Amino acid sequence: MTVAVVLLTIALVLIVGLLVATGAGKLARMDGATYPAALTRAATAFATVTTLAAAVTAALAALTT
Repeated sequence: MTVAVVLLTIALVLIVGLLVATGAGKLARMDGATYPAALTRAATAFATVTTLAAAVTAALAALTT
């Protein structure tokens, strides 16, 4: 893989993670959560997305080697 493809993939994962975190925070806030609680839920969603991306990457790396 070229460096450009890797960088674009990283950027895409970060953008998707930020979108998911924003949505989770907004939904938590609409549900009546306080700002710190909504921020915690958003951070948890972002961490989950990046962890899932790392797990998929590790699984694909194990299959290709």
